[in-house]
Amino acid sequence: MKIYELTPNEVYKELKTSEKGLSFDDAKKRLENYGLNQIEEIKKTPIIYKFLANLYQILALLLWAASVLAFISGTPQLGFAIIAVIIINAIFSFWQEYQAEKAIEALKKILPSTAKVIREGKEEEILASDLVPGDIMVLEEGDHISADARLVKAYQMKVDSSTLTGESKPVRKVADSEEAADNLINVHNLVFAGTNIASGSGKAIVYATGSHTEFNKIAALTQELKDEPSPLQKELRRVTQIIAILAILMGLTLFFVNIYLVNLPLSVAFLFAIGLTVANVPEGLLPTVTLSLAASVQKMARKNALIKRLSSVETLGSTNIICTDKTGTITKNEMTVRKIWIPYQTLEVTGSGYEPYGNILYEGKEVSHQQIRELRLLMRSATFANDSKLLEPSEPDEPWKILGDPTEAALLVAACKNNFNWKECIKKQPRIVELPFDSKRKSMSSIHKKDDVKMVYIKGAPKKIITLSSHISVNGEVKTFSEEEKEKIVDIHDKMASEGLRILGMAYRELPSDFEDYRPQIVEKDMIFVGLMAMQDPPRPEVKPAVEDCHRAGIRIIMITGDYGLTAHSIAQEVGITSGDCRIIKGKELNVLSDEQVKEILRGDCNVIFARAVPEHKMRIASILESEHEIVAMTGDGVNDAPALRKADIGVAMGITGTDVAKEASDVVLTDDNFATIVGAIKEGRTIYENIGKFITYIFSHETAEIIPFVLMVLFNIPLPITVMQILAIDLGTDTVPALALGVGPSESDVMDRPPRPRKERLLNRFVIFRGYIYLGLIEAVLVMSGYFWILSSAGWTIGVNLPFDDPIYLKATTMVFAGIVMAQIGNLLGCQTTRTSAFTVGVFKNRWIIWGILFEFVVLISIIYLPFMNGIFGTTALGINEWVYLVTFIPIMFFAEEFRKFISRRKHIG
Repeated sequence: MKIYELTPNEVYKELKTSEKGLSFDDAKKRLENYGLNQIEEIKKTPIIYKFLANLYQILALLLWAASVLAFISGTPQLGFAIIAVIIINAIFSFWQEYQAEKAIEALKKILPSTAKVIREGKEEEILASDLVPGDIMVLEEGDHISADARLVKAYQMKVDSSTLTGESKPVRKVADSEEAADNLINVHNLVFAGTNIASGSGKAIVYATGSHTEFNKIAALTQELKDEPSPLQKELRRVTQIIAILAILMGLTLFFVNIYLVNLPLSVAFLFAIGLTVANVPEGLLPTVTLSLAASVQKMARKNALIKRLSSVETLGSTNIICTDKTGTITKNEMTVRKIWIPYQTLEVTGSGYEPYGNILYEGKEVSHQQIRELRLLMRSATFANDSKLLEPSEPDEPWKILGDPTEAALLVAACKNNFNWKECIKKQPRIVELPFDSKRKSMSSIHKKDDVKMVYIKGAPKKIITLSSHISVNGEVKTFSEEEKEKIVDIHDKMASEGLRILGMAYRELPSDFEDYRPQIVEKDMIFVGLMAMQDPPRPEVKPAVEDCHRAGIRIIMITGDYGLTAHSIAQEVGITSGDCRIIKGKELNVLSDEQVKEILRGDCNVIFARAVPEHKMRIASILESEHEIVAMTGDGVNDAPALRKADIGVAMGITGTDVAKEASDVVLTDDNFATIVGAIKEGRTIYENIGKFITYIFSHETAEIIPFVLMVLFNIPLPITVMQILAIDLGTDTVPALALGVGPSESDVMDRPPRPRKERLLNRFVIFRGYIYLGLIEAVLVMSGYFWILSSAGWTIGVNLPFDDPIYLKATTMVFAGIVMAQIGNLLGCQTTRTSAFTVGVFKNRWIIWGILFEFVVLISIIYLPFMNGIFGTTALGINEWVYLVTFIPIMFFAEEFRKFISRRKHIG
């Protein structure tokens, strides 16, 4: 018989396990026998192809063309040098991309996939890769299923099997045996690896892992996945295309001018054209961008934000709206029951956290026997309709731990303080059916049976529970629940909610002994209301400063919560999200509002909170904001949040409380579930985009100083002030490490004091062109050419006199230009650390990579100037003390020139 044809008891026997699960020793043996539960990796691009791709990107093609021209012009040594540059650059680029890819893979392992199983009668959380056939998986809403398994228990379970079937609609699953089926995927008592629990809960016995799963069979047929280029990648492609076109045009222009106006020999004209073309190519640009993004991702990981895609970093920097949950993100998610209301008395609860120590008091005194009796009714609903567990510490100094939802755990702690032994009660009256919590029903029910008596216990949103109740228990007597009484209790509820307390209502009723229809709409009615439990979940202390940062940075915060409106508003006020007028839109109200009406509300000046919202509302809000061209970061943790997380520009999942489905759908995973971490990630996103602009400015400024000598050579018939080999030494030698230093620099002090970057803002914009090519570039060009003419004039040279390439004076003059660019770039490096703020404010040497960059430049420069074999390759010669004194002045001139620009910029509020 097939496994789906067996009864649950027969499945236990078939897989040699029991309701207590496998023993740890047996599980270890099975793991050795079956191997790790890992899916075979989808075919990836061979590593050699990734390397070769760097040899034919547009800037590399331009250099290949230059090398061919070098051979044609009769200068094979230059041709070989350019080819060497292409290969070195390809190796460098490939290595940085490879390291970035490895960094992302390493980050994914920080949050490994886990599974809840029963072993030796206890629920354990293990790595999904350690699952073996015979393991009993405990499945809950939002869980990612990591192995093929046969259900033995299922409570209102629906599974999203779209990864296998392509059908997005969740499929109902049951534990009953089933007759033979044509397609295994469609069997209703089987669940498969790669699918997700959309709703409900249950238990299933693993029968296939790893390469034996249905998912692996499909994955093995899947071809290589291709990622779409990110906006930044597209922008860099645009920048390189512009640079390539400029390089070609300038090279051709110089070539024809030299041929037809200057009347240079063809080989020499070729050589100069090649030099100008190479001078325009920023060879280190692409690998520097990749490394900067990868370094930023690793930095964010250390600050509890795991970035799943490098391209997400740039989007974070443009975010102008954060749609955030309340519980666990704004608050600590450390629930403590503070107040209990039983008809018609309010009781205080002492103690804090999940330590089950404290008391329940009435007006400062111990509760009476009658109050205890009413509390027991309340505690039954609170603990029976509950899937969490309190874990007693193994060591005296260790804290109590929880397994499951923190809100439900807080109810168990309150029961302990009332000396209510729910475990014994459940043994005597075991659960037979569970109706899991549903965001639309806003309730959870648990049906228990003792002898022939069936009871249903329910907890949920107070107004919902009140609406479902027809009676109320007062001092042990069940009375009709009048509308007037309901309104009074709602007023009591609202008062507690306005204090920032999160409240749940409790009720119960007895079911007929022959009752079998367990649909929620049939079970959850005519309830007997027993009271309210109000919990405090204090805001995280770091959230308020983070909210202040958002306000300064022009980032709007919209709270979308399933909680009660008054509770949400109280917390929002406390942390500074709202001040003054605030519009609270409940889920029901949102349902009747048109998209245009919602847009008008969101465009208004008043703060907006969406309360009693369901995941579908998040999706709708994300779509509306997208239509308004906003850049939205959306938080979520539930399985139904996945569509909204995918829809938003940045989907942010919770690493602690988030479901596997939410984490997979997101772009960012917060390992601490903290709102402040989102703000920190946005700050880092802004910083990395600015840093890319800084090193583009740095690279472009020396290109102007490399291009101007060619222009002056044509205009004034002077010897070429810098050789092609010297240009290559700067572009792929002295400038590489300093450019990387700028790419990983710290944030400027005012990075969160400005509005978000517009989505359409270009990397190569007018400001970058002015700052790099024109302002800094021209100053640098003037400095190095002054050194060039100083050396020549000191030797008696006059304009119009040609010098051979091996003339000592010419070698010294070109060495002066080469060294001058490097020295000026040191000043540039120090000044370009900031765009608006003074470098003194940030700290000139705060970025330790700056120091290493300067040392690297000096070592390369000294080697090229003073090592004899380097002199022959790069056409350089030794410089004296007078020349070095002259060159050193370039550093402060360039630095203070940029500081002056920033000073004027701050005064005029531009730049």
